[in-house]
Amino acid sequence: MGAVLEVVGPVFLIIGLGWAMARRRFLDESGFGALNRFVFTFCAPSLLFLGGTNGASGGGRAALAFFLGTAVLYAAALVLARRRMPLGPAGMLALDATFGNTVMMGIPLILAAFGQGALAMLLAILALHSMLLLGTATVVAEIGLHARAPWRRVLRATVLGVGRNPIVMAVLAAMIWRLVGLPPPPGVVRQTLSLLGGAAPPVALFCLGGSLARFDIATAWRETVVAVVLKLLAMPALVWLVALAMDLSRLETAVAVVTAALPTGANAFLLAERYQIGAARSGATVLASTLISVATLAALLAWFGIG
Repeated sequence: MGAVLEVVGPVFLIIGLGWAMARRRFLDESGFGALNRFVFTFCAPSLLFLGGTNGASGGGRAALAFFLGTAVLYAAALVLARRRMPLGPAGMLALDATFGNTVMMGIPLILAAFGQGALAMLLAILALHSMLLLGTATVVAEIGLHARAPWRRVLRATVLGVGRNPIVMAVLAAMIWRLVGLPPPPGVVRQTLSLLGGAAPPVALFCLGGSLARFDIATAWRETVVAVVLKLLAMPALVWLVALAMDLSRLETAVAVVTAALPTGANAFLLAERYQIGAARSGATVLASTLISVATLAALLAWFGIG
């Protein structure tokens, strides 16, 4: 248990520090926004690009298990939610139940728990995570808001949203770099990327804590409970079953399942806020799932032998 706390404890202490600084107004919303843009524009892309061009290859099987389980849960949540609410809110609920905090929490947690070798597996998941889930949610939201909108409009909105995401672009650039067979970046470039990338995990966690101070768990609590249970329990269980069926190695299974068990990512809230569809519930889900994941992630890491 001590080793588990060594992995999980610092993550949530930094999140708590960000939350406390936001509550005490040490930094205002614009300050956190600037830090967040710095992380997502420079630090996290640098870390992912460096890992993708200089790390071990592989991760495709873990990514396949992850996305098969994700697809099943997203489809089931969308169909079931559609019985009680319009398509737009149902799509956002399905997104809350499947879109994990793979950058802010996934990167530092996977690195701390499983080492640099596991980053390539996480990178394979990150390569499609935002594109598939946010892209699908964007299409569903556009269809829900504009049932008769031209398909070109929906396609354009999706492509533009993905193309403006520096995380996705960094992962794609690393994939192309490796496919072309280019050598690792030269020393000066590699060191610059390393310095920027090293700032990504702690600053991202600090910004996440600051964003959580804005959310209210009491908002739409019934739907929030459903989304949290699906995200923290159903999704890792589904991915674990797929990993068993695919006979993945222990490390591949651990990375896929732990990534599936991450709490809901703030980008789900940002998309809901953009479309003004279920934003309050989405924010509450981000907060509640992050708090509860202290226990669920610790238990999961202990089950995989970290501790």
